[in-house]
Amino acid sequence: MGPTRSRDVAAAAGAIAVLSYFAIHLLYRWFPPITAWTGISLLAVAAVEAAWGRYVRSKIDGAMIGAGAGRLHPLAVARTVVVAKASAWMGATVLGFWVGVLGYLLQRRSELLVAAADTGGAVVAAASALALLIAALWLQHCCTAPHDPGHDPGQQSGQLPGTQPG
Repeated sequence: MGPTRSRDVAAAAGAIAVLSYFAIHLLYRWFPPITAWTGISLLAVAAVEAAWGRYVRSKIDGAMIGAGAGRLHPLAVARTVVVAKASAWMGATVLGFWVGVLGYLLQRRSELLVAAADTGGAVVAAASALALLIAALWLQHCCTAPHDPGHDPGQQSGQLPGTQPG
């Protein structure tokens, strides 16, 4: 499992933005009011992931300098990476949706009063989704081990120093 690439989630967000822009033409009349509270839950998840990323990074850095107390179990870090990857894709998906909605609303603000009222909530939701995407990518980055200064770049991963691959 490799790291989530920024260009992949950006492409997904762009594709979903285009799809949602065209779909919103048919579906907007059934939307409930979009308030500032619509996307706040994503912002709360982003804050939790950012805090967890800071905690994980401090534990990994502490383990690298030899502070053994309070080390994280490797499976906890692996599970954190899975959560970060899922959150990044969810953030990209939701960001794409809200960007498509915003594209629709911004064009109709002058002719539809409800579009003008919904724009603020859609901006908050899009910003919250972007915050989730950024926090998830950062959390994933925090789970990587820093480069060991004594590591030989030619050495194969998992090979003990001074041994030959066999």
